[in-house]
Amino acid sequence: CTIRDGGLMNNHKFEDPFVKAVYETAVAAGVDTVELGYKADKKVFAPAEHGPWKFCDEDVLRRIVGEKPPSVRLSVMADVDRTNYHVDILPKEKSVLDCIRVAAYIHQIPGAIDMIKDAHDKGYETTLNLMAISTVQERELDDALAALAKSPMDTFYIVDSYGTLYSEQVHDLVGGALAALEGTDKQVGFHAHNNMQLAFANTIEALIVGASRLDATIAGLGRGAGNCPLELLLSFLRNPKFKLRPVIETIEKVLLPFRKKIDWGYSIPYMITGMLNEHPRAAMKVREGSQKDDYLAFYDQMIEK
Repeated sequence: CTIRDGGLMNNHKFEDPFVKAVYETAVAAGVDTVELGYKADKKVFAPAEHGPWKFCDEDVLRRIVGEKPPSVRLSVMADVDRTNYHVDILPKEKSVLDCIRVAAYIHQIPGAIDMIKDAHDKGYETTLNLMAISTVQERELDDALAALAKSPMDTFYIVDSYGTLYSEQVHDLVGGALAALEGTDKQVGFHAHNNMQLAFANTIEALIVGASRLDATIAGLGRGAGNCPLELLLSFLRNPKFKLRPVIETIEKVLLPFRKKIDWGYSIPYMITGMLNEHPRAAMKVREGSQKDDYLAFYDQMIEK
């Protein structure tokens, strides 16, 4: 998810060589699916203010992937109420994409199911990524899973948007989702954020319980505190299918120079928002300002809030 989640740190204004390097690294590393960005509605998000990976037009995608090898699948994310999916998501035979990942908050589940049906009917694999799951009440989650079990969704994703979950919670959430979807052939996935330095550990916990789709980004590049680092996950899996060397090479040659321009990864402000189960937007604002290391002032401000 390096380009999609990482794009939240620079308005998706990645240059082609960067995107191509990430894509080719994922292919060389044996990653199953590469997520390249969003399918955002250009009437909602002005193209002048966002890079091309906010919209993932077909010509832009093909410019990067060329003749895609059959071993790798391509996905994009489509947010409920922020995607003109009837128009912008083409029939599968006209697209290089394989999977549409629908992102929704708990109150948007009905709209998400409509989008899943649309993408499924167009020939795509589909996922439902339930955002901010740490804020969802148990009964709401049960109702959502019951509805999704009847939909053509292929995978249900638990998304720790605020990076606030501990392993016990991950254990219960993954186990509960697997039980709710038992007998449907649907899979469960996990997407972590690293506010509490637990993205990697929580991803392992999800895997142990039975999640079969795991998200990661190269060097953890992602919104705010970032995600589970791909290099850590591949080193843990120890599957000969996966190759770690291409990832290390790209971190050295591409991600290290990029880190001088963009601030991401664990820091105290992100820890504070994760601890409080808050959206990281306040921490992101601080880290982008001139007092980015005024940790105590930010702590007092958030605690008082």
